[in-house]
Amino acid sequence: MKALLLVNGELYEPDVARRRIRDEAFDLVVGVDGGARYAKTLNVMVDAVVGDMDSLSDPEQHGLSHCEFVSYPAEKDESDLELALLYARNRGIDRIVMVGAMGGRMETTIANILLLGHASLTSCRIEVWHGEQTGWAVKPPGEEIAGHPGDTLSLIPLDGYASGVTTKGLKYPLKDEGLPLGSTRGLSNVMDGPLAHVGLAQGLLLVVHTPGRA
Repeated sequence: MKALLLVNGELYEPDVARRRIRDEAFDLVVGVDGGARYAKTLNVMVDAVVGDMDSLSDPEQHGLSHCEFVSYPAEKDESDLELALLYARNRGIDRIVMVGAMGGRMETTIANILLLGHASLTSCRIEVWHGEQTGWAVKPPGEEIAGHPGDTLSLIPLDGYASGVTTKGLKYPLKDEGLPLGSTRGLSNVMDGPLAHVGLAQGLLLVVHTPGRA
């Protein structure tokens, strides 16, 4: 089952987001607090709104009266997005797409990306869509990645150390390499063909696929 999360960040290239969403069939659409406002722009119907509701006015909440509201206090230990991800997982979702997860506040953007490695969400594939770009976490033993020759593929360690990183189908191959946290060794590689393989023995990698921008 698939869920779409509308996050209260920057809705980058909404025309692209609309097209990508139209090509999918989502079982659940969740507005992450003020991100619910993007539903109209993206031509989707929100099923639930999760958060402390500090970014939605009373009239806006009234306009979403058909939704389930899952409300939390403003003073809490988790961000609205973390709570929304856990809500989706608890609804039996195993693939989650987030739009609007990037934005003007640096710490929020970083925290949103790091949620891809959340220990309680390992049963879900979580993707961040930012225009045509897609980011997600790859766990051992790795996976095959579809694309086109010339696409950019970046590999960024998400935890302390990614070991045994081996790639195929990329211009600059890695062979049983280690990528420590903070390393830029895996940035801006280029796909040679329609498929690439990223394998790793241990750790967690953030993979960012950018079509046609080698």
